[in-house]
Amino acid sequence: MPAKATSIDIAYRAGVSQSTVSRALRNSPLVNLETRQKIQAIAKELNYKVDKNASNLRTQNSHTLALLICEDPTNDDSMINPFFLSMLGSITRATAQQGYDLLVSFQQLSSDWHADYEDSNKADGIILLGYGDYVDYAHKLEKLLEQNTHFVIWGAEDTNKSVLTIGCDNHQGGRIATEHMLDCGFRNVAFLGDSSSHSPEFMARYLGHCEAMNNAGVATHTKLQFDAISTEESGFEAANALLDSKLEFDSIFAASDLIAIGAIRALKLRGVSVPEDIGVVGYDDIPVASFANPALTTIKQNTKLAGEKIVESLLMLIRGQEVSPQLIPTSLVIRQSCGAEGQQG
Repeated sequence: MPAKATSIDIAYRAGVSQSTVSRALRNSPLVNLETRQKIQAIAKELNYKVDKNASNLRTQNSHTLALLICEDPTNDDSMINPFFLSMLGSITRATAQQGYDLLVSFQQLSSDWHADYEDSNKADGIILLGYGDYVDYAHKLEKLLEQNTHFVIWGAEDTNKSVLTIGCDNHQGGRIATEHMLDCGFRNVAFLGDSSSHSPEFMARYLGHCEAMNNAGVATHTKLQFDAISTEESGFEAANALLDSKLEFDSIFAASDLIAIGAIRALKLRGVSVPEDIGVVGYDDIPVASFANPALTTIKQNTKLAGEKIVESLLMLIRGQEVSPQLIPTSLVIRQSCGAEGQQG
């Protein structure tokens, strides 16, 4: 009696991964129609039968979504980046409006947060928020895909098109921030923030910054880019490194508000006045940005719309509907640290 065909056999014949086979047999929109039809034809040829018991287990709905937040280094005991507190509120509201419960779990980067929530019926899908270094956790995303887990990430679009992402248009944000700085008369703009593949959101902000400089015919000084993660301390250290470099600069575009606030503190301690001597622009528009001294000009991310889109897209994925990555536009909020407060952005 011939051995029973498995999804591994189908994957081998089709030249795809086992997780792609599983999604195709569930008619997942994450697999293009041509590939789905090819896989389904091979399954039929091999007389492959889906394990009904496993299938039934997968279709049990908990009517709960899981939000996994990674702990961040912070100045308080919250261990949550202030920007993600706003996202947490908007996701919670959007989930309730859809009639779902929200399970919130705090994780460490080293933990096995890719454990299968769906098979244990804890949640129908997962939202990943604030996971830092994309390179470090890429293999965990692959594990989620292999497990056919429904999940969505807040962040930059992933190179793996099977990963669903919702994020802000960071390139646009970086461009309009720099355009404003150029309009204010600044020409030697330093960028504080990682600009590598480890931080694709920061990298997109940097590339938008470079585009604005190039469009204005102003040279981008690569030596004026200093790495920083999204903490005040990192911004403080990056600004001190910038000052110690003795490079000429007249303004700072920080990849986050926390970096900007740390940079302003470093400038003040070195006797540099903001904005009289150096203009500073941040990114995120966290609540403390408007209370900083001086109040921080920044790029605003629409967290209300973000929460709605994240939940809506995840539920569409769970229901097997067509869904694509989305970028949410940003806007400029002009305050005292760069430009005149009250200007239209």
